[in-house]
Amino acid sequence: MKLLTFIKNESFNLGVKTDRGVLDVSAVVSAVPAVADGLNVPSGVHEVIERGASAISALKECISRVEAGQGYGQYWLDEATLKLGPCVTHPNKIICIGLNYRKHAEETNMPIPQYPILFNKFNNTLTGDGDDIPLPKVSEKVDYEAELVIVIGKKAKEVSKEDALDYVFGYCNVNDISARDLQLRTNQWLLGKTCDKFSPLGPYLVTADEVGDPNNLDISSVVNGEVRQKSNTSDMIFRCDEIVSYISQHMTLVPGDIILTGTPEGVVMGYPPEKQIYLRDGDVVTIEIEKLGKLTNRMVAE
Repeated sequence: MKLLTFIKNESFNLGVKTDRGVLDVSAVVSAVPAVADGLNVPSGVHEVIERGASAISALKECISRVEAGQGYGQYWLDEATLKLGPCVTHPNKIICIGLNYRKHAEETNMPIPQYPILFNKFNNTLTGDGDDIPLPKVSEKVDYEAELVIVIGKKAKEVSKEDALDYVFGYCNVNDISARDLQLRTNQWLLGKTCDKFSPLGPYLVTADEVGDPNNLDISSVVNGEVRQKSNTSDMIFRCDEIVSYISQHMTLVPGDIILTGTPEGVVMGYPPEKQIYLRDGDVVTIEIEKLGKLTNRMVAE
């Protein structure tokens, strides 16, 4: 199932992408109680994540009832007309893995890490597909990073590698935007990673059953129509099951936590100095991962 959030009346609303369009779940539940009768249909994306299989089952039955009913056409929305929010709106934790693609570590002349390199971002960085991203006045070196995101679905503490993916609800795209001059100003990367809207997330949160093996997905970034990154998640140094297990040994993961799993080669920072042209006002960046859709944002001067 492909879940999304869209902004209506200044609040996040839950939608489900189908072949017919996006079902406005929130509107159906509030306006057509007969459709949702006895289903306990979730009202938001975090409720879906927390309830897991029971919520997905309720959504599927709700969709079936709307499709079978009469006079429900207004609840099918054209995705192109929607203002999307981040597909996970309020994660408890945003955990990031650095240098997790072998070829990316090589292009930046950094050693292959022995352990996952962890850092974090904050909720101020979240935004949705189609939103403009401000280029901070304090930076001249803003870079793109196509990344696969793991979305945790169950409380996870000290889980084994073998069981780790059982704790994953689903996956999505993110552009882990990075101000390189701020990131590398000190040994701590946080400043360059946490400017406003530096983590556009989406467009969809896709359930794990639809994705299958997360370490066999094509991943790319395109800037103004030019392919910059083109790889596969199989190039990860630490695979998704290893990442979830490793983090869970050190902290408790909870439903809705998101883990950014690193970026492949092709970022601006990996180019020779004379060829490094960082993002500028008007640049359009599209992140695409197999089965997860396309995430597109325009850069604008702050």
